[in-house]
Amino acid sequence: MFRSFLFAVFLTLSTVTVAADAIKTVTLEVQGMNCAACPITVKKALKKVPGVAEVAVDYKAGTAEVIYDAGKVSPDDLAKATTAAGYPTTVKEVH
Repeated sequence: MFRSFLFAVFLTLSTVTVAADAIKTVTLEVQGMNCAACPITVKKALKKVPGVAEVAVDYKAGTAEVIYDAGKVSPDDLAKATTAAGYPTTVKEVH
């Protein structure tokens, strides 16, 4: 349900026509988040990546869910962005 909502928001706010099959969601496993400010840093790092539409970070689960344009960015690129911000990350699942 959360993904559906974010997808609808992205399509509504998007000013560029994007093929629906290019919009993907990935769940990233983010290590090292040990305080309430950590998710803010992770979210900022991901939002800077071209092609990212929406980010939701779950501090307690140690995950980030990202809706992105697969024509512009890959899940590995997203993991590299958070790793570069100091939070080693791996791709958990692509939806």
